[in-house]
Amino acid sequence: MKLQEINKVVYRKNLNVVTIALVASLIMLSLLFGSGLIALFGEASTVSGESTGNFQWNLLGVVLAVIVSVGTLMKFKDSAFLAEVYYVWKLKALHNRIYRKLKKIKLAAKEHDINALIILSFYYHSLKLVYQLDNNTLTLNTLDKDLTELEDMINKHNLSACAEQFDVSMLEQY
Repeated sequence: MKLQEINKVVYRKNLNVVTIALVASLIMLSLLFGSGLIALFGEASTVSGESTGNFQWNLLGVVLAVIVSVGTLMKFKDSAFLAEVYYVWKLKALHNRIYRKLKKIKLAAKEHDINALIILSFYYHSLKLVYQLDNNTLTLNTLDKDLTELEDMINKHNLSACAEQFDVSMLEQY
């Protein structure tokens, strides 16, 4: 995965629209499916205040709403409107994969393993991009310090490691 420039204003606007639309669709579809399932298969309660025994139909309604909403989102993930949002989602998923192996990667980087240095370079640069997009300014100073230390180590040992060299397959060895 290569790092891309993301227009922060467009990203934030589209992310807000997608979030609101997803929440609204989950609410409406859950109610629609749950009500429909209860109407078709539910038990009528004649005693006020007692459980109707329709929990399973409401739960199935929520599950169906999630399936429809996520399916619709995946269908339109390659649209121009979702391009930035989907790219950042994939980038965050990749951050999670790297984070799970970060301890081993950092140990290898201390021994000047070039792949580990490339992974760390990509990780720090992509984290910085995401933090700036999400207005996460609290951790930017620590991240900049880590990035400077990494670049100093690379330069000190005359190594060639940059974020552009990163390939997901590099993670397999850690």
